[in-house]
Amino acid sequence: MRELEIVGVRIELPSNQPLILLKEVDGPRHLPVWIGAPEAASIATSLQGITPPRPMTHDLLASVIDAAGLVLTGVSIVAVEDAVFYARLHLSNGAEVDARTSDAVALMLRTGAPLNCADAVLDEAGVIIGDGGQEERAEPEEAEAQVREFREFLDDIEPEDFR
Repeated sequence: MRELEIVGVRIELPSNQPLILLKEVDGPRHLPVWIGAPEAASIATSLQGITPPRPMTHDLLASVIDAAGLVLTGVSIVAVEDAVFYARLHLSNGAEVDARTSDAVALMLRTGAPLNCADAVLDEAGVIIGDGGQEERAEPEEAEAQVREFREFLDDIEPEDFR
């Protein structure tokens, strides 16, 4: 398992399909995961630190876990089949719950749980982002500049962009 961090949420053009871009913490690979618009809005809202006036579904689930006396101890992306990613929630009582990756990421953002990914998933679906969207090895300085540019792009995205 490799620890991942969230680079951000974006809209892939020309399809207008939302995706979350994840990156391995101690490595060069990125993991793009295409998701639905409601989940993208939920993730983007959480990344921006916006608290809705009433709990949304992911807020509700985080509250239910807490009210049950449990802690979300981690989220793992465990498989990818035909471009569909599978995740698992790890609870403090040892239980594991299957989840859509987008829901798992939205929940981990609300709880502060770590996000990990199976090596096999990164081997199959991970990419190294280069010029023109080509997969290639980038120098660390170039990769950081690309991530910085992408984060600046994300700063301009509003939840309304996902409707």
